[in-house]
Order: sequence, then C-alpha cells, then structure tokens
Amino acid sequence: MIRMPTVVRSHAKINLGLYLGAPRPDGFHALLTAYQTLEVHDIVTVSATRSSETVLRLSANDPRVPTDGRNTAHKMIAMALEELRLHAEVSIHIEKRLPVQGGLGAGSGNAVAALVGLEKELEALGLTAGDEKSAERCRAWTAQRMALAARVGSDVPLFLVGGLVQGRDRGQQVESLPDFEPTWCVVVEPAVGVSTPQAFRDWDRLCAAQGLTPEASAARLKELSRAYAAAFPEQSGPVAQSGFSGVFSVGEDRAEPRSTMHASLSGSGLVRTGITSWIEDDFEQVVFPQHPSLAEIKRLLAAPDHPEAALYAALSGSGSALFGLYRTRGDAEAARGRIERVSPALDVRSVVVTRTLPRQAYWDEMIVKGGS
Repeated sequence: MIRMPTVVRSHAKINLGLYLGAPRPDGFHALLTAYQTLEVHDIVTVSATRSSETVLRLSANDPRVPTDGRNTAHKMIAMALEELRLHAEVSIHIEKRLPVQGGLGAGSGNAVAALVGLEKELEALGLTAGDEKSAERCRAWTAQRMALAARVGSDVPLFLVGGLVQGRDRGQQVESLPDFEPTWCVVVEPAVGVSTPQAFRDWDRLCAAQGLTPEASAARLKELSRAYAAAFPEQSGPVAQSGFSGVFSVGEDRAEPRSTMHASLSGSGLVRTGITSWIEDDFEQVVFPQHPSLAEIKRLLAAPDHPEAALYAALSGSGSALFGLYRTRGDAEAARGRIERVSPALDVRSVVVTRTLPRQAYWDEMIVKGGS
C-alpha cells in the first residue's frame, strides 16, 4: 500500500498592534505585539522516507520562494532532524496562496507547517517511538520545539501556539491570550513591496530624532504589556505542550474546549475588550511616508464615516499587506468593494475576505484530512 504524504495548512497571521523599541546594543529591537492567526493559508506537503543520511528537497509553485537553505521550512526541517539525531529523505512542496514577504508571517508559518508534517511522517515511519531511547528523545523534543522555532525566526514560535498570542522581546517570546470569537477580516496585498530592514533603519532614525532610548522604550513596552493584559483579563501565560504532534494548550497539558475559550468574550469580541480603541502599528510612522498608497488603503479599509466602518485597520507588521476587522461579513464585503473599485490606481494585487482563527480551530484544521 502506497502511503500518502502529509498535507498541512500553513495559516497567516496579522498583528493587533505592534510597538517597537529603540535599537539595542545587540542590533535587535524589543517589541510588543498581539499576533492573531487567520483562516487563509498556504499548503505545505511533506513526505519522508528512511535514509542513512539526510537529504532535503524543497519545491514551490511560486518562483519567488527560495528552495534552498534560505527557506525557513528547509531550515526548520534540517535543524529538527539534527536535534532529533535522525536521518531521513524529506521532500517539501509549498503551494503559495499568501503574499511573499507581505507581513502575514507566511514564511514563518511554512516552517511550522513543515515541522508538523515532518513529525507526522516520522511517526508513520516508526522513527519516534518503540524503544526507550526514542521515547526519551520524544519527551525532550517537546521542550526543544519552541527554542528551535525561535532560532529559525522571531515570529515562528507564534505558529506553535495559534489563536491570539502576545509576542515580546524580538517577538519570539510568546504567551497565549484568551481567544475572541472568529471575526471577519479583509486582507489587502498591494503590488508595492516594503523592505523590513529598510523600515527598521527608518525607525532607528526616527528614534534618534525623537530621543527615544532603549531604556525609555523598555518602560513604554512594559506599560503597554499591562494594557494588553487588562484588555484580555482571563488567565494568560506561557504555552504548555501536549505530545509530539504539536498541539499546544493553555495552562494544564490539555486543549481548552472552544466554548470555554470564548466564554468571557462571547457576543462582543473585540468591541468588548476595548483593544481596538488604542492599539496601533509603529511601522506605519515610517512606512506610510515612503508609500502613501498604503496609507490610502488603510483609510479605505477603516472607513470611519461609513456604516460599515472597521473595528480596526492597520498595516500587518512592516507590511506591505494591510487588513481590516469587521463586525459582519457584509461589512467586510463592503470594504472589499471599496478597495476593488480603486485597485488599479492603488496598484492592489489582491483583496481577500477571511476570518480570524482561534487556537483550537487552528490545531483542529491544520492537517488536511485524507492527505496523510
């Protein structure tokens, strides 16, 4: 019997607020954000066979996606096999549906999707259980996955949590936040690209001009972290890990029932938290002056004078993708219409209506049924 490869949904993320600190002596920037996963996704297909040495092959349907060691999925698989002290011949195919370098975390999500696919493949090959030594490796692996993800990229760990996730330090220190119910979202992909390194350089110049120091930044970020905690008053904390399959839960080693996750916010969601009244993306201060069309797209998404006004609209990370969150699908479709009517003038590549994806649904829907 021919075994089918493992097919994994690789979801996008947006940032509900992104606050940056001044550049640190190590060259990085402290930040604070709330990541939120979305239903829209790439597809990552992984197959593995036993081998006396590790061989990795990666392909993609988009020529802009690197297929060598520069690719985050390639890095993740290579590092994971090394950490596990295993050899395998692994093939990865990435079907891109999300913008490449658009601020939606597509590459980082691909890395985690590839890891989840690899784990399923190794289980099917019997390489992760069966003797005491293998069992010990599995137990150790559950404690290593988050550190491994942080080594691959700063926003990779969030995809090992899913749902609503607070990110601190460089974004790689993650804590689960209580989910709110699925909310309609419009994602706009402009044709214009934003260079993240250049955006950071522009931010550094702004910090110098305003006299913002790393010390002052730390105090600001600490205060904002408290504000996030107040907006989501349920217990939050470091994610706990449950098993080799990659399912993460909050608090105890179990997944919360969806009804419990949404209980305190049911029926009011983002409006009740009050978070949309004060969160913002610091990158907009340096990106919008360089790319005025992105500011115009945000204005059309927000539409404060329309009955279909967004609950919140912003750049996603450093961009160039933007998004808006809406009370109803009708409001979201109205926003899509506003953008599509002027898309040639604003050089918009695509406009997608989707929804936010809570933690339990994120893990429930990750593996494509029938694909493994």
